[in-house]
Amino acid sequence: MSILRVLTGITTTGTPHLGNYVGAIRPAVAASRQAGVESFYFLADYHALIKCDEPARIHRSTLEIAATWLAAGLDPARVAFYRQSDIPEIPELTWLLTCITGKGLLNRAHAYKAAVDRNAAAGDEPDADVTAGLFMYPVLMAADILAFRAHKVPVGRDQIQHIEMARDIAARFDHLYGEHFVLPEAVVDEDVALLPGLDGRKMSKSYDNTIPLFLPREELRRRIASILTDSRAPGEPKDTEGSALFQIFQAFAAPEETDALRNAYADGIAWGDAKQLLFERIDRELAPMREHYRALVAEPARIEDALQAGAARARAIATPFVRELRQAVGLRSLASLAVAPTAAKAPARQALPSFKQYREADGRFRFKLLDADGTLLLQSRGFANPRDAGGAIAALRTSGDTALPDVAPMLEALPPGIEAETVNAALRRLADGA
Repeated sequence: MSILRVLTGITTTGTPHLGNYVGAIRPAVAASRQAGVESFYFLADYHALIKCDEPARIHRSTLEIAATWLAAGLDPARVAFYRQSDIPEIPELTWLLTCITGKGLLNRAHAYKAAVDRNAAAGDEPDADVTAGLFMYPVLMAADILAFRAHKVPVGRDQIQHIEMARDIAARFDHLYGEHFVLPEAVVDEDVALLPGLDGRKMSKSYDNTIPLFLPREELRRRIASILTDSRAPGEPKDTEGSALFQIFQAFAAPEETDALRNAYADGIAWGDAKQLLFERIDRELAPMREHYRALVAEPARIEDALQAGAARARAIATPFVRELRQAVGLRSLASLAVAPTAAKAPARQALPSFKQYREADGRFRFKLLDADGTLLLQSRGFANPRDAGGAIAALRTSGDTALPDVAPMLEALPPGIEAETVNAALRRLADGA
């Protein structure tokens, strides 16, 4: 494929706030207008079921988030904008991937490990209140991405692991059934603004310190007036560093507007006047969107039509692809089977360990050795260039464990629970297979 495919998912468990808009919605809408890019935006309502057991909340959130993206300028005629649960190929692909994903890989997922750690701290059983949905979350996310052969997936830094797991799962499938998937890459925008909330901490629903995106005008003014400030009086110079009010203003304003407010801080602007400036600047940007949003929410059938059109566009890609994968794993029509009674049965192919080379966010190249079931056996240190990493892989692949002494300085300590002989045996099997 010559066109770059970019995919973004939005979990339907809450009401969008200013932080969501500045950090995700606004840059994603701008990116969707780039030439040569095929964009996929989906409402991750299957994922919402992992976090929320309130049907009305998920239903309402789906409406609000879809209306928000459309009001913010996402053009459903240019992108595939769809609801995850409208794509039946997603759960089917999830099962195909589940059947080849090692439990050891899923044991290392951050969300699952955090849940186990919380239980240990509380003195509970390790898996207390851990659902299979939480445990299998990385496989569902892999299916979301791999179903459309997405090249790039914009994520926060905390989601990089899930993209790497999707790559591992795809590579494992391809190793067993032939080349089918595109290995996705995480895209982390270090310049994305992270807005503070009303109390100065990161704006987050979990802190209950958010400013919902499309509040009525006067309610928006009231929320902004409640932003925490210090006790310095009018006329006293004020610091922009650490000022939540200033940081929020900067995320919406042009550079010259930000410079003007910075000077006003130095001149001792009253907090009430600074909050009024912030309100006026935010309202100027959001007012047209707010009216569009209200019109959309008042006519949910319009949103549903857009989502169904997006689902049709998405399924035009996913349906034939999953059909191809069904064929690959042996889920085929019996009518196509030509039986040769005297044909000898082919010997079963033994799955071999595999190397995965990748580039981390720090720009360095690393590789890992995975057993046939996905268990991590060996992890390298960072290399300055891919050629050096590839040379170490080639030595281990062709010479097996005899190459270990030469490569050892380039390797991390063995993962917990992995013995040296396990690694040696895997390398010998790989060398014999080569």
